[in-house]
Amino acid sequence: MKILTTVKKVVDVELNMHVKDGALVEDGMQYVTNAWDENAVETASQLKENNGAETTLVSIGGGDNTDIIRRCYAMGIENGIHVDDPALEKADSSIYAKVLQKVYEAGDYDLVITGKQAQDTDSGQTGIILAEYLGLPCVSNVIALEVIDDQHIKVSRSGDTGTEIVELTLPAVISVDVSINEPRLPQMRGIMMAKKKKITEMDLAALGTSADEVGADAPKSEIIEFMASQSRQAGQKFEGDAAEITAKVVDLLANEAKVI
Repeated sequence: MKILTTVKKVVDVELNMHVKDGALVEDGMQYVTNAWDENAVETASQLKENNGAETTLVSIGGGDNTDIIRRCYAMGIENGIHVDDPALEKADSSIYAKVLQKVYEAGDYDLVITGKQAQDTDSGQTGIILAEYLGLPCVSNVIALEVIDDQHIKVSRSGDTGTEIVELTLPAVISVDVSINEPRLPQMRGIMMAKKKKITEMDLAALGTSADEVGADAPKSEIIEFMASQSRQAGQKFEGDAAEITAKVVDLLANEAKVI
């Protein structure tokens, strides 16, 4: 089984981010591996260890994406592809999916594993659009995976009314939720070995495509403006007689908050 896993570099949401003039302030900003993609990497690594799968990872973005790929090497991924092209600077989910389609077609993979969504856009569309472009079956929100044989897998997904179990004939695309596993922490030995491993560098031309073909000049979605969220006002604390407190709270809800 040949597996292709996708990984995106995102802003570290654990840090304070600042907005100025409708744009994120780049100074001091740090980037990390998208959390859902770490679960996709862990899923692929477990399939390699338990089922002998061949694992390849692809990441689209600038030069520092290589650090993300090497971290994934240390987590168990065998091969890495870095797609870096200035035409993709403002790529959206549809454009990313077009690029991934070219990567998939060049590698003849059995299973594509993506994270459910990205921490920066939260759109959760890329893997699903990719499956549509490839004409492959797709299951999202996967929380468990079982290999039946070389041609079939069984997955469990979180549905609107409970857990749904789906059997898929390969090739297929799945997007995994964070509850599918606990991503391993790379060990020092793995980190040191990852520094020596080769990363295949590609641009659009190397993939046999162009900016026009992937739609880089006409994204279907665009970030117009960033807006800082409003600060939460400090709460009020009441002490004293229960009846008096109740009356005060009801008065505030009715006349100040206007919710009753």
